[in-house]
Amino acid sequence: MGELGRLEALRLAGLTAAPDPGMDRFARLVSRFLRVPVSLVSLLETDRQVFPGMVGLSEPWAGERQTPLSHSFCQHVVVDGEPLILEDTRAHPRTCASLAIPDLRVIAYAGMPITDADGHVLGSLCAIDHEPRKWTEDELQDLADLTAACSAELRMRIATEQLRQDRDHAELLLRASVELGHSRDLTDLTRRLRKLFRGPHDPTFVGLMLADPQGLWRVIDPDDLKPVESAIHRLDLDADYPSALAMREQRTVFVPDRSALVDGFSPEAVAGYDALGLKSVLCLPLAGRAGVLTWCWSRPRVLAVTEEAALTAVAGFAGQAVDRTLFVENRLSTAERLQAAMLTDLPVVPGLDMCALYLPATDQDMVGGDWYDAYLLPKLRGAARPSLMLSIGDVIGHDVQAAAVMGQVRSMLRQATLGHPAHSPSAALTAIDNAFDALPLGPGATAVHARLDPDGGRWRLTRSNAGHPPPLLRTPDGRVAALGEHDLLLLGAPSALGRHEHTHDLPRGSVLLLYTDGLVERRDDDIDVSIRQTAATLAAHGDEPLPHLLETLSHGLAEAPQRDDVAVLVVRVTEGDG
Repeated sequence: MGELGRLEALRLAGLTAAPDPGMDRFARLVSRFLRVPVSLVSLLETDRQVFPGMVGLSEPWAGERQTPLSHSFCQHVVVDGEPLILEDTRAHPRTCASLAIPDLRVIAYAGMPITDADGHVLGSLCAIDHEPRKWTEDELQDLADLTAACSAELRMRIATEQLRQDRDHAELLLRASVELGHSRDLTDLTRRLRKLFRGPHDPTFVGLMLADPQGLWRVIDPDDLKPVESAIHRLDLDADYPSALAMREQRTVFVPDRSALVDGFSPEAVAGYDALGLKSVLCLPLAGRAGVLTWCWSRPRVLAVTEEAALTAVAGFAGQAVDRTLFVENRLSTAERLQAAMLTDLPVVPGLDMCALYLPATDQDMVGGDWYDAYLLPKLRGAARPSLMLSIGDVIGHDVQAAAVMGQVRSMLRQATLGHPAHSPSAALTAIDNAFDALPLGPGATAVHARLDPDGGRWRLTRSNAGHPPPLLRTPDGRVAALGEHDLLLLGAPSALGRHEHTHDLPRGSVLLLYTDGLVERRDDDIDVSIRQTAATLAAHGDEPLPHLLETLSHGLAEAPQRDDVAVLVVRVTEGDG
């Protein structure tokens, strides 16, 4: 970790093969105090030395501000951790073969180690002469004093950058707590995790793997598929990979560089990381053995304490989001299957065209009690066609209980209708009122219950409304009216007002739209305004095929978070009975 720590300190100092005013100032002071033609602030990187401070080098070195290690005396200062003082570099067995002698004319050399606060030697502050030279005690003391000041300057820069990174880590935690808390599903969670890490020094790759009985499987974002995800989409639990080890032993696994990867893991793992250009990896297990969160970098990496703490906290937020998402998906799947089983397959009715839509709530952890229903009545003697019953309704609540009550109400409404000789919509709703009064069905419901009867060359609509949003009727001339008459909702509270029925003629080309409030109710919007907007959409698009009409009416609902379910039933009169 010593070399990695040294390189990390260099990264934090922010100095490389480019002029830096502060470092150039130190080089000028050395040149002036020691009266030398060349002075350098030389920092040693992995495969080169760079000169952010420089005086007196000839071209092309002056323009490039770097040399390969074949020209470096600074590397000896870094390795030894001590000053290197040479009167004639040509006479010293350690340096006599250096290419710095013929190419840079380094004959006399005095270099002092530049250090960070942890004692890492980052490079040297050096004085160079083109002739042999005996360095005086005062000159070396001046050089040592200037080197101490240069080291202090670098330490200040490193500390400033560390403070900035600590501030960034605190900001990361705030963003993570918000972003990950709003994830809608596992793909969205992966997308939000990656969005948190998009800076120049952030990880090259952020990945989420979840556990199942066979091992670990990768959660991918199909819109942002990374090469690592194509190469390694699943791991056995006993695989000799960092992420599998983190999962097996339920501990943090950090691989700082390639040599640590070679020493600790399988050749397959090393080859995989090499092929993807990845040099370091951090793997953190999620709580409850749910999986592993992984960060990978394309360079060797040193983790500061604050950075590791921040990433550990992010893994905690991610684990909570995974638990919540899996819980919601499981319950939502169960509730959606329950509700789908209760929704009606629309009958085929000559003279009518029908289409329905159901969208579950997206910002609740459950579906609700919305439903639609359509079924044929027994054909009366002498009638050419049977009548059709239509219902749309909403049981109050957003959970499995609401969906279960919905199923009961829908079934009882069918039974009450079929048990009444006249198949009266209002009589059936009155029977449901009585059921709410006698049975523990919850806080209530709204519904529109209607009958369509063939009547000569048209159909006749008879309807009763129990506190539900008004049906919309588009006439053949394209005008749309809201059928606004309604009675009290289904509460189970006895009322002397009774329930009423209303009739309307539906000639050929008429379109009847029944819907629940999820279609028209928006946060911070007036529902009456939304109903008028829906009516305008029906007027403009009512001649289109019904699936296209429903798509237009519900445009954007599937993508935007919804507090309520949406159920829509639309009927078009294509011909009468005769």
